Amino acid sequence: MKLGYNIATTKENATLQEEMELCEKHGYDFIEIQMDKFPEYLKSHSLEEMKDFFDTHHIKPLSLNALQFFNNRTPEEYKLVIETFEEWLKIADYIGAQYIVVVPLVTDKKILNQEIHKSCVQVLTEIANKASNYNINIALEFLGAPNATVNTLKQADAIVEEVNKQNVGLVLDFFHFHAMGSRLSDLKQSTINNLFLLHINDVDDYPIGILTDEDRCFPGHGVIDIDGILLTLKEAGFKGEFISIELFRPEYYQMNAEEVITKSKNTMIEKIGPFFSLQA
Repeated sequence: MKLGYNIATTKENATLQEEMELCEKHGYDFIEIQMDKFPEYLKSHSLEEMKDFFDTHHIKPLSLNALQFFNNRTPEEYKLVIETFEEWLKIADYIGAQYIVVVPLVTDKKILNQEIHKSCVQVLTEIANKASNYNINIALEFLGAPNATVNTLKQADAIVEEVNKQNVGLVLDFFHFHAMGSRLSDLKQSTINNLFLLHINDVDDYPIGILTDEDRCFPGHGVIDIDGILLTLKEAGFKGEFISIELFRPEYYQMNAEEVITKSKNTMIEKIGPFFSLQA
């Protein structure tokens, strides 16, 4: 298994260029790019410079994160979703990123489950067809929040199963898995081959249903059953290649970015090592 770093972890205390350089320095294999940092990067760099960096260094781009709120939109909103996705496809193809992560609508409006499922399947099918022209994969990330329209592994897996396209799968983010009470039995019953990407993290001990991204912490520093998740994946024959750390903790934004990046890697290795071999 190869180690990745999602730059949300140092969203406020490092630039994208600094994150690329520090992750290269500390031996990460892949980086997941939060696209909200892209405009700032392009003020002083070019897309060509980014491609050249990845072409000439060990670290590679894994994914672009995250196309937000793709389902159950108005026609005007949906048009913007598709335009953004098409732009990201070209960027991903150019720099060599293999995945585009998409996340479901978050809303206080009540929407029936069947309407959510239908919309997700329709949109994912359309963008999967577009992505196939670039050999790009789409990774649906369910969100562990009560007002997220897709918020459990079981629900997300059913959507991907109906889409039934080789380039559409799931992100299993340990925080989101825990935050809305997904169970290890759900993971055992899911389609393991649908899991494209893993996001490892931990969380403070707050009740299910009120957790937020800001409660995330380094692996092993919280209450998520990381060992149980990794053991379940191993016993199910999980063959995935990638696992990234993704944290949004404000406290970590006050730390030195290099310290966060090194501690992230060390805590990942401590938790993953007993279950999966880590590729050099």
